Amino acid sequence: MSLVTQTEFAAALVDPGLAVPAGLAAWNGPRPERRFGVYRNNVAVGLIGALASRFPAAGKIVGEEFFAGMAHEFIRLHPPQSPLLLAYGDDFADFVACFEPAAEVPYLPDVIRLEAARSRAYHAADAMPIDASLLATVEPEGLESLRLTSHPSASIIRSTHPAVTIWAMNVGDVGLGEITDWTSEDALVIRPEMTVEVHRLPPGGAVFLERLFKGGDLGHAFEAALAEATDFDLSANLAGALAAGAFTAIR
Repeated sequence: MSLVTQTEFAAALVDPGLAVPAGLAAWNGPRPERRFGVYRNNVAVGLIGALASRFPAAGKIVGEEFFAGMAHEFIRLHPPQSPLLLAYGDDFADFVACFEPAAEVPYLPDVIRLEAARSRAYHAADAMPIDASLLATVEPEGLESLRLTSHPSASIIRSTHPAVTIWAMNVGDVGLGEITDWTSEDALVIRPEMTVEVHRLPPGGAVFLERLFKGGDLGHAFEAALAEATDFDLSANLAGALAAGAFTAIR
C-alpha cells in the first residue's frame, strides 16, 4: 500500500463523509464498501471508548449519547497521531471549548483538563517526594532564594468555574448537590505514590506553585501569590504542597 493510499485510508476511517479509498478490494468481492464500513465503525467505537474511559466525569455531565457525538466529531477532526492512546485527547478540552453544542456547559472544558491531568499524572515517572523536615536545614536568610524541583506527575489546573467540585461530584468523591459558591477553583493534580490525588488550592496557591514548578525562587513565588490574594499564607501553602508530595528536591 503506497503512502498516499495509507493516508487516504486513515482519513477515511475516521471521516464517514469521505469515500472508500480507490484500489481497495474485499477478499469476497470487488466492492469493499460494506467491510470498510464495519472497520470504520469499529475504529470509531474504539476511539470513543478510549475518550470515555479517560474523561468519565465529562461523560456523566453531558450524558453518554451527547458525549459520543462530541467525541465522534473530535475524532474526525483530530485523529490519533500515534498507535499509543495514552495521550489521545490531550487537546480534547480545547476542542470542546469551541464545540458549539456544548456552549451551555461552560465549565466542561476545565473538567476535561482536570481529567487529562489526572491521566498524565498516572503515567508520569515515579519519584520520591522530599521530607518537609529538609526545610529546617535551610538558613532563614536563604529561604527567599530557595528553589524546589517539582514532582514529575504534578500539574496545576486553573478554572474560572468550580471545576474541582463539579469533577468530584461526578466521580463520586463527594455527594451530588447544589453548588452555592459558584466561584473559581484551582487544583494541584499529583501522584506522589500509587494513587492520583486532586487537591483544591486556596486563593493564590495556584500561581505560587506555578512559579515554583517553573523554577522560580520562593521569594518571587510568594510575591506573585500575594499580588493575587492579599491574605495568602506562605507557611500554610508551602506545608500543604510538601504534604501533597509536590517537590522532589531543594536547590
